[in-house]
Amino acid sequence: MKYLLTNDFLKQLYDKAENWIISEFTVLIILTIVVIITLRMVRFAISRLKKTFLKRAEKDENVDTDEATKKINTLFGILHGVIKVVLISVYLLIVLQKFGVNIAPILASAGIIGLAVGFGAQELVRDVISGFFILLEDQIRIGDVAVINGTSGLVEKIELRTITLRDFNGIVHIFQNGKIDTLSNRTKEWSAMVFDIGVAYKEDIQTVMEIMKTVGDELLIDPYLKDKIIEPIEIFGLDEFADSALIIKARIKTKPSHQWAVGREYRKRLKSAFDTQNIEIPFPHTTLYWGEKISPLKLDVNDTVLKNQK
Repeated sequence: MKYLLTNDFLKQLYDKAENWIISEFTVLIILTIVVIITLRMVRFAISRLKKTFLKRAEKDENVDTDEATKKINTLFGILHGVIKVVLISVYLLIVLQKFGVNIAPILASAGIIGLAVGFGAQELVRDVISGFFILLEDQIRIGDVAVINGTSGLVEKIELRTITLRDFNGIVHIFQNGKIDTLSNRTKEWSAMVFDIGVAYKEDIQTVMEIMKTVGDELLIDPYLKDKIIEPIEIFGLDEFADSALIIKARIKTKPSHQWAVGREYRKRLKSAFDTQNIEIPFPHTTLYWGEKISPLKLDVNDTVLKNQK
């Protein structure tokens, strides 16, 4: 104890600390600054590359700009994340070495630890492998509207382990890639809105289809909607004899994610056109039978009200 308080010991301790600060701590400060600058340069470089690819996609007439944007954002986001993890891992190993920790056994045992972790984290490995193939096969991109395991929403984030969806109500759903059983992309390359239009049995089918075609053609010249529609409306014809209506099926192809806006506007205009042409859109009717001669029961509302008043 007395030795620890001697001037020689304190001087040796001070000299060692001073030498470490001069030789090692200064290196750590410089290394930290270099890593921070490198991370910012990587982010800047990826951002510039992303803009370059986006500009090329915009100039290429054969490439859908929206589709290319989704794909580029997804791939460059993953690339930035991988580079960031690698740089930080190398930085931490160097820091440990500067503090006197021998990293050789750490590197040597990495394989054994990885094998042990692999057995204990098979689910994690499965998620990463599944995420890799989702990206490799371009199944889904950031900005797509997808249905995953029965849940529909906007894809906000794609990582090697998880996919994040936000549904129409704003609820965020996170799915492990390895547990995705069904994946439906509703906005890849092109989308479509399918219409099942019901009209009364008394209406002339050919007239109704002509009205539907006219309303669809009007959307093609609308300044707000014309760039969202890929092809003119397709009228497939009479599709079903329903209980109280004739069902006519139609479809409009749109650019990805625009089918809902186009569909809502088409229905609004079609309702106005049907009203103008006195086309009946039926709704379920209930007929009461009294039981005699199977004739419907007829009620005179005015007479019934007068009798009740007397």
